[in-house]
Amino acid sequence: MSTEKTRAPALSASGAASSVTRRSVLVGSVAAATALAMPAIAQARTKVKLGYWPISGGLAFFSAVEEGYFAEAGIDIEAVKFAGPNQVVEAIIAGRVEGSANGTSSPTLALADAQAPGSIKLFCLNFANATYVIDHIIVPKDSTLTSVKEIAGKRYACGPGINNVTLAKAVLEGAGIAAPKVIELPVPQLLPALAAGQVDAAYVLEPTAVVGRKQNISKILETAVVSRYVFGNPQAPWFGGAASLSADFIARNPAAAKAVIGAYAKGVAYVRDKKTEANKYLKGYTAIEGDLISEVPVSGYRMYSEMTPDDWAMTQKLFDLFFAKKVVMQELNAARMAYQG
Repeated sequence: MSTEKTRAPALSASGAASSVTRRSVLVGSVAAATALAMPAIAQARTKVKLGYWPISGGLAFFSAVEEGYFAEAGIDIEAVKFAGPNQVVEAIIAGRVEGSANGTSSPTLALADAQAPGSIKLFCLNFANATYVIDHIIVPKDSTLTSVKEIAGKRYACGPGINNVTLAKAVLEGAGIAAPKVIELPVPQLLPALAAGQVDAAYVLEPTAVVGRKQNISKILETAVVSRYVFGNPQAPWFGGAASLSADFIARNPAAAKAVIGAYAKGVAYVRDKKTEANKYLKGYTAIEGDLISEVPVSGYRMYSEMTPDDWAMTQKLFDLFFAKKVVMQELNAARMAYQG
């Protein structure tokens, strides 16, 4: 969907033409003539479509759109919503969108890049840990489960896509559960499945946990589960999502690519400054609204220029998990995907 807004100029109560002075008419005419005389390139704007998955990790993108940062940079941005990260990445490959917003699975982007090395560039990564919490295992509100280890033999679900399935399994394996099985469901069906007793637990990303608690459907069993059980340290940052641009778009439109990334960086800065106040921009992009908005945790973000060698090493560790689990038959390369501005 397009989220670019056009506002009509305010009119007087009467709307009478006589209220416009001769001076204002002349000034307006001169301005219009000057605009027409400007070189076409000065007025040119670039249309850019970025795909997003409706989760809280995309907040920096939503903020950049709604605060008008893309418009200020001469970019006509269109935010295109998809049901899951796989669909976002498929759209990039097919050329239907120029890139992705944060919240799009970084391993899924890497899987696509592995098929055409160098085709996708990551310019902003979002991370989670015990401080910036977006991942949980939730259970029905009346569940008697007290730890992740007790999920062994239970019906355990997650959202769609190989990224969710792989991480959901890895969390249980890290908790000592051998050969775990996962039920893959569309995100909107996770809470109804818990409420109906069709599943006993679910690996979820925000805002699902907040919605479930506020609707008295579910409660959090454990939080920061990827950092805790996959990487062995609750504070270990896992860079599970990324904003990206296709290398083809960057090559054809280098100036526009820089403008997109610059505007996006302002969105990141806005979220860092406003924190949960920025959550107002989750409305319309995610399923969360009303009094739930203020309760959704904010993701951590790193622009490409802020990523340290340790950050890229952690990203590579995440990618290596998918190779180790034989999700992919070739190693994924995080460093190759880094945008070089």
